[in-house]
Amino acid sequence: MDEHRATEYLRPDEASIARAAALLRAGRLVAFGTETVYGLGADATNARAVAGVFAAKQRPRFNPLICHYPSLDAAFAHVAPNDAARRLAESLWPGPLTLVLPRRPECPVALLTAAGLDTLAVRVPAHDVALALMHAAGRPVAAPSANRSGHVSPTSAQHVMEGLGGRIDAVVDSGPCTIGVESTVLDLSGAEPRLLRPGGATREAIEALIGPVLQRATPGAAVRSPGMLASHYAPRCPVRLDAQDVRASEALLAFGPPLKGAGVTFNLSESRDVTEAATRLFLGLRSLDSEAAQRGLRRIAVMPVPAIGLGLAINDRLRRAAVPRA
Repeated sequence: MDEHRATEYLRPDEASIARAAALLRAGRLVAFGTETVYGLGADATNARAVAGVFAAKQRPRFNPLICHYPSLDAAFAHVAPNDAARRLAESLWPGPLTLVLPRRPECPVALLTAAGLDTLAVRVPAHDVALALMHAAGRPVAAPSANRSGHVSPTSAQHVMEGLGGRIDAVVDSGPCTIGVESTVLDLSGAEPRLLRPGGATREAIEALIGPVLQRATPGAAVRSPGMLASHYAPRCPVRLDAQDVRASEALLAFGPPLKGAGVTFNLSESRDVTEAATRLFLGLRSLDSEAAQRGLRRIAVMPVPAIGLGLAINDRLRRAAVPRA
């Protein structure tokens, strides 16, 4: 996608939401906020519009997109839910949980949206602006995170403009994201529930409703959801995990009392609150990446974050950020 376009900046009022919905129906690309991160939206039934998402993000085409809906009934009109899906949706939707389910034969969602799979990843976001936009658009919205593929996910309209300004048609400034990491993705299309991506809905909350879930996909299986590529969410600066010390040549992503000696520090949570850390994770990676480039620092050192609750999602993102890039 080489052409440059003027990106409209829209406020979250009724007229702007109507404008954004009209753009979506016309096959254009509109970024908007949710409770997790900002998404880059396209009409999920329009294969050309969905192709525009891949082009704008420079995203591998075998990585499926999540379809966003305004309600449980709207989502389940396009996929076939089982009992577990209904229990989860009734308790956790709207919210940061994506369910992978078999698509119905009459499902109008473009095959490109799900990368040609016989399943579809669906969710209902817990955000008034996002829900109003979907109601106004009158169709499912395919919306991965509104950033270039592999870069840090955006949690503000400004982040979207920095990464995709001139490559998309509009961004609706929906305010800061309250959760700050993407939705949890749970595959319910097989015999047993399988956690494909940790995220904003905790594993504990899910298992309290449906019992134990398996971790990750089976080896060699097709990529069935977003966020499953090995190198993802990566800043430009190399990342060193589980740091017990830090050098003056390194930036530090701290959790709790910071290690001494870093060239620059960003603290996810001085009080070691994993929820606060989740809301600040992408901002921290962005800030340190920028500071490292300006100060000539060579690496970002990351202090350990406990893998409990949202800490599981934080560690998932950090592991992906640390994968060496080709």
